[in-house]
Amino acid sequence: MKSISIMLIAGLLICSATFAQKLTADKVPAAVRNAFKAKFPKVTNAKWAMEDKTEYEAKFTLDSAKHSASFDKDGKWLETETEIEIAKLPQEVSGSILKNFPAYKIKEAAQLQKPGNANLYEVELVKGNETIEVQLKDTGEIVNKSVEKG
Repeated sequence: MKSISIMLIAGLLICSATFAQKLTADKVPAAVRNAFKAKFPKVTNAKWAMEDKTEYEAKFTLDSAKHSASFDKDGKWLETETEIEIAKLPQEVSGSILKNFPAYKIKEAAQLQKPGNANLYEVELVKGNETIEVQLKDTGEIVNKSVEKG
C-alpha cells in the first residue's frame, strides 16, 4: 500500500510539472507585456501562464477565434497559435495526415505563425491512448512530430 501511495504522489508531481503555471498579468515581466501589447493592441483580457522558466504564454480571443502567443522572458515573440476548424485545414495538409497517419483521428487543429515560417499547421491526432502532435507546412510537408502515450 505504501508503494502505491508513493507511485501516486510521484505521478501527480510529474503531471503538475508538465502543466503551465498560471500567472496574473502583474507577475509577467514588463518586456513581455509590452511586446504582447505591441503585437496585439486590441486584446485587453489575456490569461497568462509560464510555460517554462523562459517562456510566457498569453491565451486570448481575437476576432472570435481562440489564440495563444508565446514570448521569451525578454519579450521576443516566439509564436502565435490560432485554433481553426478541422474542415478548414488546407487540402495538402489533410492529405498528408491521411497518408502518413491513416489510423489516427484529428482531435484539433491550429494555424501557427513563427518568425521566419509563414504558414504552419499544428494538428493533434489520437489513436487509442496515443496522441501525436504534428506540425506541417501548408504544402503538407511534416516539419515536426511528437508522440505522447497514456
